Amino acid sequence: MGVLEDPVGFRQALVAWFQKNGRDYPWRRTRDPYAVLVSEVMLQQTQIATVLGRGFYARFMERFPDVETLAAAGDDELLKAWEGLGYYRRARFLREAARAVVGRHGGRFPEDPEEIRALPGVGRYTAGAVLSFAFDQPAAIVDGNVARVLSRLMDFHEPIDGPGLKSVWAWAGELVDPRHPRLFNSGLMELGQTCCRPGVPDCLACPVGKWCATREPERLPVKAKKVAMTEVTEHLVFARRGGRVLLRKIDEGRRAGMWRLPEREAAADWPELGRWKYGITRYRVTMVVHDPPAPMRAAAGEAWKRLDEIDGLVLPPTDRKALGQLLECG
Repeated sequence: MGVLEDPVGFRQALVAWFQKNGRDYPWRRTRDPYAVLVSEVMLQQTQIATVLGRGFYARFMERFPDVETLAAAGDDELLKAWEGLGYYRRARFLREAARAVVGRHGGRFPEDPEEIRALPGVGRYTAGAVLSFAFDQPAAIVDGNVARVLSRLMDFHEPIDGPGLKSVWAWAGELVDPRHPRLFNSGLMELGQTCCRPGVPDCLACPVGKWCATREPERLPVKAKKVAMTEVTEHLVFARRGGRVLLRKIDEGRRAGMWRLPEREAAADWPELGRWKYGITRYRVTMVVHDPPAPMRAAAGEAWKRLDEIDGLVLPPTDRKALGQLLECG
């Protein structure tokens, strides 16, 4: 016996439901592995509504339609195309993967699972997505939606963000439809986005409800205790001179290549112009912007930028919002 007593029936029911009810996304209309990879990397930490509704996917694909154009991209144009999506390391990993496809495989995307996994930034989930969605190979995928569906299906009460994830991956591998993996995996994800949603699911509308073992779906999946958020305060400076604003270019870390308002240790005692909040990984940041009491000089890595240059620079979303509001106030 496999993961279910009737896996064939489960697969057939899920695939039939998806064929009738699956939503239309641009990456579902293509078998191009590059387009699939771009969509999967974008969606790793960004909601579908944001990627589509704000046009990020369409603009990125228009600017970099294939691995060759992305492989040749410089930092500034790459980060500008990614601006607003956050987690900018994703964009750099995507470019490195494109360069690997060009350099190692002559621009032709590999179909071998091990070769796909060897691409920079491509993990187990992303490899499974490319294999199943682009090449229709029976590869397992587990994201948040799939983990929730399988936890409920198997009435699994171990934390899925811990050792229990191994069991979830094993079930995903056993269940994947060998005949229609592309449709099956798409259906599994769609089920988690619609019927088997977080909190209280719509079990009456579920096409595979008769296979589900849990009687308390709202309690699943189980997750380990959340990591406590650390409060951080930044003190930045809004300095203007002759129609220019002082900005600092970041040279390392996750924001390397981006521009920010400069920091000064003494700024905490200077007049405050406003506060903005944002979150990044396990930090909850309060960004306080101050008015310098005296003319400022540019330090290393800083430059006076004309106002008409700012739109062409890559800034973190909160910095751009703050700078826009401060400039409006004069």
